[in-house]
Amino acid sequence: MPQRRDLPETASTATPGDGARLHAPAAERNAAQILDLLRHQGPETGRVLELAAGTGQHAAIFAAALPGLEWQPSDIDPDRRASIDAWATTANAPNLRPAIELDATAPGWGTAQAGQNMILLVNLMHLISTPEAKTVIAEVAKALAPQGRFILYGPFLRDGDATSEGDARFDASLRAQDPEIGYKDDFDVIDWLHEAGLDLVDVVEMPANNLALVSQKAF
Repeated sequence: MPQRRDLPETASTATPGDGARLHAPAAERNAAQILDLLRHQGPETGRVLELAAGTGQHAAIFAAALPGLEWQPSDIDPDRRASIDAWATTANAPNLRPAIELDATAPGWGTAQAGQNMILLVNLMHLISTPEAKTVIAEVAKALAPQGRFILYGPFLRDGDATSEGDARFDASLRAQDPEIGYKDDFDVIDWLHEAGLDLVDVVEMPANNLALVSQKAF
């Protein structure tokens, strides 16, 4: 994930596994549903950039299941990049490239990564500030090829409200630890997508009160 913040322990749970591999229970739980989303909403061929790829569990599963895509995972954390590459050794996925260092919240990376047919971002927006979230979206828009898709997955407020008591408590715990972070409102994020020049294609309800916002670069 991008820059280190003082997050509660529940924000990003990953435990050591074999070798450099880290294991995140959430990544294991939501992988099948996100893969189904990618099959329906993403391209069959082309270049994919996964931002803040975390442990690498998703990259290993998705690249193996979607062999027509050249899958490029990225993360700012060297331990996470080591884990991504370690998980890659367990996948029969020659289309999975070694992890690269990339801070998704830093201006400028979009031009360097231009030509992506899809960009995937899972469970990051609630862990960064609003200005950082806007930067992520602006850089995504620069990195996408014409007709390229941005798939943004995670927990969001819905028209200003949490969807459950559990989400409200988690959001409050994030804000108590760092007042700059917390759940983003779905309508605000859609506005930021439009401001960056991305067209909203679909809003997909996902398990555990998550949303997937699917947008596309027109040209």
